[in-house]
Amino acid sequence: MKNIALNDTHVALGAKMVPFAGYNMPIQYEGVTAEHITVREAVGVFDVSHMGEFLVEGENALALIQKITSNDASKLEIGDAQYSCFPNEDNGIVDDLICYRIKENTYLLVVNASNIEKDWNWVSKYNEGFNANLKDLSEEYSLLAIQGPKAVEAMQSLSSLDLGEIPFYKFKIGDFAGVENVIISATGYTGSGGFEIYCKNEEATQIWDKVFKAGADYGIKPIGLAARDTLRLEMGYCLYGNDIDETTSPIEAGLSWITKFTKDFVNAEALAREKEHKPERRLIAFELNERGVPRQGYDIVNESRKVIGNVTSGTMSPCLQKGIGMGYVPRELSKTGSKIYIQVRKKAIPATIVKLPFFKG
Repeated sequence: MKNIALNDTHVALGAKMVPFAGYNMPIQYEGVTAEHITVREAVGVFDVSHMGEFLVEGENALALIQKITSNDASKLEIGDAQYSCFPNEDNGIVDDLICYRIKENTYLLVVNASNIEKDWNWVSKYNEGFNANLKDLSEEYSLLAIQGPKAVEAMQSLSSLDLGEIPFYKFKIGDFAGVENVIISATGYTGSGGFEIYCKNEEATQIWDKVFKAGADYGIKPIGLAARDTLRLEMGYCLYGNDIDETTSPIEAGLSWITKFTKDFVNAEALAREKEHKPERRLIAFELNERGVPRQGYDIVNESRKVIGNVTSGTMSPCLQKGIGMGYVPRELSKTGSKIYIQVRKKAIPATIVKLPFFKG
């Protein structure tokens, strides 16, 4: 089990550490609900240094990325970030990722921690025809997500850049917390605004300490991965391994918006056919109409108690104070407003299919 650079800091703060994707990671500090509300109302800091970072450089860098990702990276200007996925050859998804255009022919791909080795092998396999320069920087970099409506105000004193002038899914490289050449990205996984800070491992402690000093008057707190999951679910963001995986297509997962058929990419023809003829099932969002907590793996049933699907993500929403979740059902049963039932142990709890996000801000 590997340790992230700030492992001792989290232990000293009393974090509950658990194995996750090969790393010891802080799952929670004072409790999921309290941490969740901190991010929705003030500012919290996640250490997500387990994520993977691949540098792709050279004249054929863009051509390789265009081939292996579903979104259109040719649209990226320097300083842009883009959500995308690696389609596999069987209508599934190898991983979802964020692609950053750093320089003219330099891109950074940020992938999920649990898929680093698989993704590296996938990118390397396709690179045989492109010969781009690839570097796996995953072990060298730390990643802090500073999230919440007070993030900009709380962190502005740490940078000469105007943090409020970095639009959503854009980034700048500059000084932060006394460290030069930090990537400050207006991205995140919470829906409450803020930044993701990419720095070298040896810089992480200095940045962490200064972030908490600067945020002291804003109610800043460390936040664990458990609250990260409830926050992303309230926004309806897909989690790899739950809502998307090697067996789910981006079309049925509601990710057509990152699947651009204006270019050739892995499995594009099959996915284009699926989009044209409509997928057999769809990822839906639902709210429970009665008290209960839906969990991953629970059956989705109809009024006759026949199984029609399964829950891929579920929780008790701290903001809505009701059970929410996502799952796959046949397309003809996926209409917004339809009633379904979630089998929670021996009880079938009624639920309503709703539009995302659950949390409207």
